[in-house]
Amino acid sequence: MTRKPNAFQKLLHRIFMLRPVTEFFAPRVNRIDDAILRLTKGKFTASEILGWNIIQLTTTGAKSGEPRTMPIIALFDGEKIILVASNFGRKHNPAWYYNLKAYPECEVEWKGKAGTYQARETSADQYDKYWQLAVSYYQGYEKYKERAGRRIPVMLLEPKR
Repeated sequence: MTRKPNAFQKLLHRIFMLRPVTEFFAPRVNRIDDAILRLTKGKFTASEILGWNIIQLTTTGAKSGEPRTMPIIALFDGEKIILVASNFGRKHNPAWYYNLKAYPECEVEWKGKAGTYQARETSADQYDKYWQLAVSYYQGYEKYKERAGRRIPVMLLEPKR
């Protein structure tokens, strides 16, 4: 269930995608969301004010083999979950991307419900579809792509049966 951001949230997006604002919040937003998720037993995050769906993604560390849980923005296409590895426009991909590439099976918790998923990077024909979907919800992804100077991967999580 992915709802389009309303006018107020789009205004907040325009502020949030400014480089100084992004640089300030990038290292902090996950910690804030994580704390609120813990306090509300996985039901709410601070980022929801921006109209974003925040899931708790648990991956297996690519190097450590240990479980790693982090809050992350997600889009939904039916039962599928789309994750954009923008890393707030930084030059490198986020750690969770490498974790999913090394160990594609992951756990997702959203709104108090949990499930096991299989992750894969989108194919060339899927990439454009899901990239456009992501940008339609948050135009900041285009800014992040410019800043990063790299192709931002889009990961697709499908329920494991």
